[in-house]
Amino acid sequence: MSESQPEIEALFDEASGCIAIGDLEAAVPLYQRCVELDPNFFEGWHALGMALMKTGHLKEAIGAGLMATTLRPNDLLAWTALSQMYVANHQIAEAEDAKGKARILSLGGRVVKE
Repeated sequence: MSESQPEIEALFDEASGCIAIGDLEAAVPLYQRCVELDPNFFEGWHALGMALMKTGHLKEAIGAGLMATTLRPNDLLAWTALSQMYVANHQIAEAEDAKGKARILSLGGRVVKE
């Protein structure tokens, strides 16, 4: 466990608490700090992307979603979320591509061979 891991966990929990009470705007900077401390923190990127999408920051959300799918290319939820982000930003071709990858994963396939 890295030195910053307890701090990341505390920030993530605080951000998730903000989400639970409907304060998405407060959650965003907390999730951003999580991924600043650990750029490989998949859950942080995924949660950041969803919070950004729900607060209308679509381009930033897509960037976070792409980071999540880069870190875990065979994660069904990450591709599904990325597809939703693209739809919200009216990028239908990209949304369909992400949805297709999610579909492959839902059927037990792999997007990237591990």
